[in-house]
Amino acid sequence: MNYEELLTELKKFSDENYRNFHKKLLKNDNANVIGVRVPVLRKIAKSFKGYEDELMSFPDEFYEVTFIKLTAVAALPYEQFIPRLDKCVHLMDNWAVCDCFSPKCVSTHREKFIPYIEKYISEEREFSQRFALTTLLSFYVSEEYLDYIFDCCVRADTSKYYVHMAVAWLIAEVLAKFYERGVEFLNKEFLTVKTHNKAIQKAKESYRLTSEQKINLNNLKR
Repeated sequence: MNYEELLTELKKFSDENYRNFHKKLLKNDNANVIGVRVPVLRKIAKSFKGYEDELMSFPDEFYEVTFIKLTAVAALPYEQFIPRLDKCVHLMDNWAVCDCFSPKCVSTHREKFIPYIEKYISEEREFSQRFALTTLLSFYVSEEYLDYIFDCCVRADTSKYYVHMAVAWLIAEVLAKFYERGVEFLNKEFLTVKTHNKAIQKAKESYRLTSEQKINLNNLKR
């Protein structure tokens, strides 16, 4: 499937109401959205198995094309995924394409992947940092990586909205799985007031915390 054929295929599944709804969610006026739902995009991405380099050469005129690129690359084995990683991260210009990029191969190469998290958490780009944080959220919320997660959250630039939200989301997940360690971190007040309180808000929305834990978190608000 060449680029023109891909666009023709995407336009078959265009939904105007969904396009308008999703474009508002993206909060990116520069995004060109055709209006194709995620299950269809994932199915199309699978059709490019073995043709990822051809796919990556297509223009990024439309949100859906970038989404398909990232989804296809994220499905690759680790050794094939890594050479394409940097280009993928630097295509990200909204939260949706960033959050769709969840490479399962990282789960079995967590130590080996740490230098890439370091690279992206240290970049100034908002979505490079968000990718580092969402990768921690997806694959690293376990006891042995808690100190590293806290360190990354402190270093992240939470003046950037989507980094702020990712840190809050990540700390909320830590609170759901390792409540005492999460509370210990919050008590140190390393985060900005805004991000600290957002993490508490996100944690309180979780069904995995008890009512008592949620009351305690409410008392930790700054």
